[in-house]
Amino acid sequence: MTNIIELFSTERLQFTIYLGIAVAVTVFVAILSFRRPEYFYKFFGSLNPILAVIIVSLLGLILFLFLLSRGWFAIYSPGNTTGLLVAAALAIPFAIAIILVDLKVVFPEDTNVLVPDALLFYPAMGFVVDIVFHVLPLTILLFILTSPPLNISFEKAILPCILVIALLEPIYQSVLGFSSPQPLWANIFIAANIFLINLTQLLLFRRYDFVSMYSFRLVYYLLWHIIWGYARLKLLF
Repeated sequence: MTNIIELFSTERLQFTIYLGIAVAVTVFVAILSFRRPEYFYKFFGSLNPILAVIIVSLLGLILFLFLLSRGWFAIYSPGNTTGLLVAAALAIPFAIAIILVDLKVVFPEDTNVLVPDALLFYPAMGFVVDIVFHVLPLTILLFILTSPPLNISFEKAILPCILVIALLEPIYQSVLGFSSPQPLWANIFIAANIFLINLTQLLLFRRYDFVSMYSFRLVYYLLWHIIWGYARLKLLF
C-alpha cells in the first residue's frame, strides 16, 4: 500500500492526465448512452455502457500502476511534443489508405457514427480499445514472460509481445464480422491496415507514452470516421 501511495505521489502528473482522460471519456459515454444507447450494443452487449467504461478505466489504472512500477511504460512523458507530432503524422497515411479503399468499394452508408455524436463516441471508444486491446494484453504477456519460471528480460520480450498483440484487433473484428461484405482484396487490405495501425500504436507506446498512442487513434478517427464520415455521405450517396 505504501508503494502505491508513493507511486501516485512521484507520478502525480501522469496519473492526473490518465484520470482526466478517463473522466472525460466517461462523461462522453454518459451523454451518448442517454441519446443513442444503440451505439454501444455491439461493443458492450447488455452491460450498461457507463459501467463498462468505468470498469475499463479502473482496470487501466491498475495496469498502469504495475507498468509504471516496473519502469516499462509511461502514461505521459513531460514535454513529449515529439511523440504527439509523430503520432499525428503517422496516422495520416493510414486514414488516406482506407479512404481510398472506400472510394473504390463504397462501404455501407452507416459505416460511421455521424457528427455531432461522433465527437463523443470515437474518443471514448478509442480509449476503450487502447486499454482493452493494448495495455491489458501487453501487461499480462510481459508479466508472464518476465516472471518465473521463464524470466525473460523485458528487452527480449517486448518486440514479440508487440507483434502478437497487434493481431488482436484485426482478429476480433474479423471473427465478430464487424466489417461489411466487400471484395476479398478489400477485406485483406482492411485486416492488414488494422494490424499495421495497432503495430504502429504499440511502437509509439513503447517509444513515447500512452498519450502518444492514444493521440494516433484520435487523429486517425478524426480523419476517417469524423471528417470523411461526413464527407462520404455527400460524395458517395
